[in-house]
Amino acid sequence: MGLFDRVAGWAGYEKRSLRDPSWDALAPGIGAHAGMSARAAENLSAVLACVNAIATALAYVPALVYRRDGEGTRTEVPAHPLNKLVRGGVNAQQTWPDFVEHLVASTLLTGNGLAVVERAGNGQLSGFRYIPWGFVSVAELSSGRLAYDVSDGRGNTRRHLEGEVLHLRDRTDDGKIGRSRLSRAADTVAGVRAANQLATNFLQNGAFPSGAYSVAGELKGDQYKRLKSFLDANHFGAANGGKPLLLDRDAKWYPSQVSPDDAELLETRKFSVIELCRLFQVPPPIVQAYENNTFTNAAQAGLWFATFGLAPWARKIEAEFARSVFPAGGPYELELDLSGFLRGDPETRWNAHKIAIETKVLDPDEVRQIEGWNPRQQQGGPK
Repeated sequence: MGLFDRVAGWAGYEKRSLRDPSWDALAPGIGAHAGMSARAAENLSAVLACVNAIATALAYVPALVYRRDGEGTRTEVPAHPLNKLVRGGVNAQQTWPDFVEHLVASTLLTGNGLAVVERAGNGQLSGFRYIPWGFVSVAELSSGRLAYDVSDGRGNTRRHLEGEVLHLRDRTDDGKIGRSRLSRAADTVAGVRAANQLATNFLQNGAFPSGAYSVAGELKGDQYKRLKSFLDANHFGAANGGKPLLLDRDAKWYPSQVSPDDAELLETRKFSVIELCRLFQVPPPIVQAYENNTFTNAAQAGLWFATFGLAPWARKIEAEFARSVFPAGGPYELELDLSGFLRGDPETRWNAHKIAIETKVLDPDEVRQIEGWNPRQQQGGPK
């Protein structure tokens, strides 16, 4: 039994009441968006691409722990337990990038990402355990604090209180539970899904060109069945799209006046990608939507993405670590270093280093340290 469990037992640990408000009561309707689950929303390629772009980018950037002193200066603390988790893995199954990717993706899709903060017997941080949001129900206690009841999928439930969990959330309606952007823009998501479904149905069921045929006289039962069987076998489905109709008995084909171009199906699907990119603040080139792309705006897409798409999420993660992981009012803080994106642009990175050296903001050895190299002259070493 851990330290918290013993203390909770002495203090009369409060058990969940069936009348406690659950997550559904606190935030109704956020488990499904426009009639589909968060996972079903990832069937929309633009949703999957936007979520992956943000989650993997934040998992990629360096995570550093600093200690801030009373004079406002700060020093990196490589020996901090969190730094060890960043380098060695947050639990037996997940590395730090895996953990951040899961946490951020869950938040983008459901509005909430949850992880249990694990500590050793002496209270020192020892790891994080990611919890899928679908396994969580939230109760609001009489004190106003939240309690998180986590199911293990085998009928067992354990309660965790605030301070024992890391709860990353998108913008809330009540200040407690996050609400996903997919649910806030449910009509937009439903429209994109409908356009995709229309395209799928057209390819699966359409006889292209689509229309009607007429024959002289009346088709008898066997004649009708034979003609229908012929059309089913040769002119329905994606594999038969575009095949000409070959009919006898003076049959005539009358194509419909509505074509895929008239319906602007392709343009609708292209616009749908832009709509979903707006929801996640992801520039279209980041998700390979190059229809209106030029070299200039492609070069700026990464900068725009880091500034408006990633920086707000990085700040949310840093603030949540300050609230839930580090001691209240303590000197430690987490920083997600977004300058790591410059590693993909060596010209810009080295120009920035040059300016920093010329203006004496950094010296050459500090630049070497940033690049992961040892100082040119170790103190006390050979010259």
